[in-house]
Amino acid sequence: MLKKMGEAVARVARKVNETVESGSDTLDLAECKLVSFPIGIYKVLRNVSGQIHLITLANNELKSLTSKFMTTFNQLRDVPVEKLAAMPALRSINLRFNPLNAEVRVIAPPLIKFDMLMSPDGARAPLP
Repeated sequence: MLKKMGEAVARVARKVNETVESGSDTLDLAECKLVSFPIGIYKVLRNVSGQIHLITLANNELKSLTSKFMTTFNQLRDVPVEKLAAMPALRSINLRFNPLNAEVRVIAPPLIKFDMLMSPDGARAPLP
C-alpha cells in the first residue's frame, strides 16, 4: 500500500514539474488517486498559476476543492459542465472571478442541479 501511495505522489510531482518546466497552460492531474488537492502544489505553481487555463482532475477521488484552489487558479476558462452535471453529490461550485467562456455561461444554468457561482462577465477579482 505504501508503495502505491509513493507512486501516486511521484506521479503528481512529475506532472506538476512538467507543467512548470514547459510553461504549459494546462495542468493534467488525471488518474492520480487524489482525495484532495495537495497543498504543496500551490507553492510549486505560485509563479505559473496565472497562466494555467485548464486543469484536468478526471478519475480521482476528490471530495472537495477549497477556496484556495479557486483563488489560486483564477484564469480557468473552460468548465466541463456535462461532467459536473453528472455528479449527484455536488452541491455548489464557486467559479467567481474566472474568465469563463460564453458557452459555459449559457449552457451551464439549465443543465446543473447545484449552485454555480459566477462573477459578471469581465469582472476582476479585488486587489489584496
